[in-house]
Amino acid sequence: MAVTDWTEIAGNWVLVPSRPRAVIHFLGGAFVATAPQLSYRSLLEYLAGQGFVIIATPFVNTLDHTAIARQVLASFHRGLNEVRSRYLRQRYLPVYGLGHSMGSKLHLLIGSQFAQERAGNILISFNNYSFRKAVPMGEQVYQFTSQLSQFASQFMQLAPDLMPNLEVEFTPSPDETNQMIADSYQVQRNFLLKFTNDTIDQTRPLHDILRVRYPEMTAVEILPGNHLTPLGQDVKWQPGTAFTPFDALGQFVNQSVNRDFYGLQTSILRWLNPTAGF
Repeated sequence: MAVTDWTEIAGNWVLVPSRPRAVIHFLGGAFVATAPQLSYRSLLEYLAGQGFVIIATPFVNTLDHTAIARQVLASFHRGLNEVRSRYLRQRYLPVYGLGHSMGSKLHLLIGSQFAQERAGNILISFNNYSFRKAVPMGEQVYQFTSQLSQFASQFMQLAPDLMPNLEVEFTPSPDETNQMIADSYQVQRNFLLKFTNDTIDQTRPLHDILRVRYPEMTAVEILPGNHLTPLGQDVKWQPGTAFTPFDALGQFVNQSVNRDFYGLQTSILRWLNPTAGF
């Protein structure tokens, strides 16, 4: 039984193709993760059309990334159990993780901290920056709390136990995250995707960690595009009745964006199904 329209199941957004071959658990980037069925619609519907059950788990970003990882994993398990009973007749299918930006970090935390089964993870544009670099205004917040901490310490030298902790950082911190992956990450097969024009991507240091832990099972590919390429929508440019230079520019930009997006789709599918013809 297929689910061709987005359906909410146990807090997840789900697509079920008529002949499913595997399950993909999708987690999006921090600022678009609340509605993955909209933000990543083209990518996820393409993969569903290729035979993959899509379970996209929304989440709200907070400083506690460990708590978010625990919550999205629990939500995914509830959704997967219901999908199996309602649509898959309890048939076993391999499960892959697919993450973009912060979603990649969450899949890495899940694979490092919680017992779960994954045939592999696809990690796009991994981002593991500190709070001050990752969040808009984060640097200003960091500077403010540092100044406030220095000011308060002048009045609390006689009562150090009462001194509040005003340091703002994610849990786990970037260094703690890297160490956790190096020590405990359990998903052996990984596909890392990086874009040529992505200034906040940290795939390279992640690859350095994973190629030590799983040297034969970690692949990396660099594609044309930027950090927002996975959100690409297949938009058809419609010129006016009189073709103008503006129309020519619009078509050129649109073709470039679509070409980058199609390249991403092809790379993901080739890794998931190496025997497919392209």
